Amino acid sequence: MATHDNRTMLERFDQLAEACETDGLDQICTPDMTNHALGSDRPAGLEGTKQFLRECRDDPGRAAWMHTMLGQQDLVTIAEGAYVIQFGKRTGTWPGGQFRGYDIRAGDYEYDVAFMYRFEQGRIAERWAIRDDLAMIKQLSGTPTHNNR
Repeated sequence: MATHDNRTMLERFDQLAEACETDGLDQICTPDMTNHALGSDRPAGLEGTKQFLRECRDDPGRAAWMHTMLGQQDLVTIAEGAYVIQFGKRTGTWPGGQFRGYDIRAGDYEYDVAFMYRFEQGRIAERWAIRDDLAMIKQLSGTPTHNNR
């Protein structure tokens, strides 16, 4: 499948993910898709991504691509062969609580993020994410969690 088709398929994936919608993922992703961005407690294959999206429906502060003053997404997409990479800024609202060893107050945040996708026969087979979690922790004045040993 052409690089342009992979980009178009990724746009469809983004639309579904933004809406926390799982219908249509079977046509976009391989059944055994590996989503490296999910926690190890999620089911393997596409089911883990579907579970994550079903749960995000109840999260009013979930992260989304930031938009510029002109309303365009602050997003760069690069595609070459079987790979598509997205880089941009995302924004969200943290509800407060512990995250990666820090106590973090509730509030709005933004950070840089990169998503990488590998396609097989026009469908997403693998997904990775690299987020600047430290930016969120710093913006929300996170303090290290004290370990009671």
